Amino acid sequence: MYRSHTNGELRLAHVGNEVNLSGWVQKVRDKGFMLWIDLRDRYGITQLILDEERTDKTLFEKVKTLGREFVIQATGTVIERQSKNNNIPTGEIEVLVTKLTILNAAKTPPFTIEDDTDGGEELRMQYRYLDIRRNPVKENLIFRHKVAQEVRNYLSNQDFIEVETPYLIKSTPEGARDFVVPSRMNEGQFYALPQSPQTFKQLLMVGGMDKYFQIVKCFRDEDLRADRQPEFTQIDCEMAFVEQEDILNAFEGLTRHLLQKINNIYVAEFPRMTYEEAMRTYGNDKPDIRFGMKFGELNAVAQHKEFNVFNQAELVVGIAVPGGNSYTRKDIDKLIDWVKRPQVGALGMVYARCNEDGSFKSSVDKFYDQEDLANWAEVTGAKPGDLVCVLSGDTAKVRAQLSALRMELAERLGLRKPDEFAPLWVVDFPLLEWDEETERFHAMHHPFTSPKPEDMPLLDTDPAKVRANAYDLVLNGNEIGGGSIRIHDKATQALMFDHLGFTPEEAKAQFGFLMNAFEYGAPPHGGIAFGLDRLVAILGGQETIRDFIAFPKNNSGRDVMIDAPALIDDAQLTELSLKLNLKS
Repeated sequence: MYRSHTNGELRLAHVGNEVNLSGWVQKVRDKGFMLWIDLRDRYGITQLILDEERTDKTLFEKVKTLGREFVIQATGTVIERQSKNNNIPTGEIEVLVTKLTILNAAKTPPFTIEDDTDGGEELRMQYRYLDIRRNPVKENLIFRHKVAQEVRNYLSNQDFIEVETPYLIKSTPEGARDFVVPSRMNEGQFYALPQSPQTFKQLLMVGGMDKYFQIVKCFRDEDLRADRQPEFTQIDCEMAFVEQEDILNAFEGLTRHLLQKINNIYVAEFPRMTYEEAMRTYGNDKPDIRFGMKFGELNAVAQHKEFNVFNQAELVVGIAVPGGNSYTRKDIDKLIDWVKRPQVGALGMVYARCNEDGSFKSSVDKFYDQEDLANWAEVTGAKPGDLVCVLSGDTAKVRAQLSALRMELAERLGLRKPDEFAPLWVVDFPLLEWDEETERFHAMHHPFTSPKPEDMPLLDTDPAKVRANAYDLVLNGNEIGGGSIRIHDKATQALMFDHLGFTPEEAKAQFGFLMNAFEYGAPPHGGIAFGLDRLVAILGGQETIRDFIAFPKNNSGRDVMIDAPALIDDAQLTELSLKLNLKS
């Protein structure tokens, strides 16, 4: 028996018992006449003890050869510890070793296996199997497991059925780029890895499965950002015979359950906000509502003077920074430099101080009097002691710039507290968005999203104004889930494909299987998909998803541990009928 107990299990009640323990050597402390070994496994650390009086001499000398991360098995008797360690659960006991076997020697690790390690991120990703031994990574993976288990428990109790869908599917032109897989048996043809199980879950509704879910791996060949992975995990869900309200209620329930079970927090309210209101009030469609600093549109009170920067702008908009009047001129200059960075792209920033005595002092006093600045304060909700920050320009750009500034200020002010949770539904998204490059409309979500029934006539007259029967669930400024009520009849789906620029022949070639299914009694249906990686990170009080993925890719989409992607052999290329030899 390699072990009778784990290294986090033994207590005073076990004193006198003979035990077998196995694990990794965390540390050896050699006092000459006495040796201590901290033995670690997933469950904790147990201290082993050997001394010259009670330990066989050969064994005593053998233990001196142990190094960090050696894998060993130890047999011994549990004894009470004289110098107790209250920082670990096993700190009241130790094991007097009578037998020790080295199961595997280990090289010195390239970084210390400690909570606070000396290893940089790239090095730890290269040796991820060692990084997983550290408590922060181990606990994150266990935390992810708990979240996934709670998801499965909750949905199963709500009569959802978990169904697996294929990974080798057909490439489609909508959405992000597909990862493609050549088919050896079908020369010149390719599978694609799924960006989501969208059409399959709709077909399951046609098949009468009624309530489906799946915790599923998805793939998108996108240009990567700091916290985006080419493969990611979704909690994918679909329901039949539902309207939007049914979906929102069902998945408010799931989110509330997770917050209560995982974080011991009960959230009663899930406010709702239209896409248009979110953009106007917060400058983005996934606002963090844990704090204020709502946008105040200032056109009416800022474009009546001779300040041409504002007069020529499509939108003048500001926010009130709580307590911001305490900022020095140097602090404000740094903020101005921050918004002028290429990542934000503003040309500058106007500000107004709200003094405690009710007076105002601005960077544009030459153009605006006290009454004007008081109006700015009223529109932005500024109080004495606050600072009003104002940006101007094209509506879409300036909203994005001020949204970035709002989030940066909230971070600096400590308003984005990881132990506070503020969910929000954003609804009534545009169905279509215009793409200047291709000069045609694209589906904002995907081509299977249903338009709002009352907006159907606008498809022919003003497509940009058609609202989607779609919804996103936002938590703490992050989109954690999104979905829609689907089109479930062939005529409407054909009309949608037409507005997206598909010819009837192209629509049939790409999605004929779905259109055919709609002719055999498709029920009204809709669904949602949660990003599990993002959800777990937020519930864990963090926003870096890589910390909760066992073997993540780096910012370039590479697995530096196994060195993938990699070249393949010429023989494989030939077998797959691929003539391109990347090695040349």
